[in-house]
Amino acid sequence: MVCRLYLVRHGETVWNARLKFQGHSDIALSPRGVEQAEALSRRLMGERFHAVYASDLQRAVETARILAAPHGLEVRQVPALREIHFGAWEGLTVNEIRARYASEIQKWWDGPLNTRIPGGETLAEVVERVTRTVQELVEKHAGEQILVVSHGGAIRSLIGTVLGIDLNQYWRLRLENACLNILEFPTWERGILCLFNDCSHLSRPEQAGCPSPSPGSGEGKKPAP
Repeated sequence: MVCRLYLVRHGETVWNARLKFQGHSDIALSPRGVEQAEALSRRLMGERFHAVYASDLQRAVETARILAAPHGLEVRQVPALREIHFGAWEGLTVNEIRARYASEIQKWWDGPLNTRIPGGETLAEVVERVTRTVQELVEKHAGEQILVVSHGGAIRSLIGTVLGIDLNQYWRLRLENACLNILEFPTWERGILCLFNDCSHLSRPEQAGCPSPSPGSGEGKKPAP
């Protein structure tokens, strides 16, 4: 029986807008982030979800609660769905990191899977915890639809794993704030990506927030980490 997974990146925060690396720093949604979540909530109002899960960081929890409210569901918080831990880089912009950690950030760009961020994680550790957790949810909810709210890096890690891409290139998967992704799992090994980075519910340019922030905050493209 197919599990249909609605996978959402949290709405914008002030640090997203300022291109600061967030990681495990617990930053709330900005007013625009709330508007983004509300727009997606209206889009999903007609869907039937059996459960709603989110990272335990408040930007993900706040987004999930807005999405869950029309369905009368509680948000189940799962710490393993957190963004990559950026350690000493959290709260810094990419230019500040390049100035202070030039060799470290270059190594991370070249091979994030096995490069440990100072005081933080390797991407491989993120892949392991996120993939293991989502696989458990998919198997638990066979034949059901579930909603999961997480972070740019975590979502890229999961989608890249499902598609079998080289995760050292995970930054090629662009994700906007409050975007919708849908995967279907007839079995875990046969996951299908049905929808990716869909922001059609964010009809106003100021809601969509393009271009996206850097991957250091969990989002963006390689030239500006």
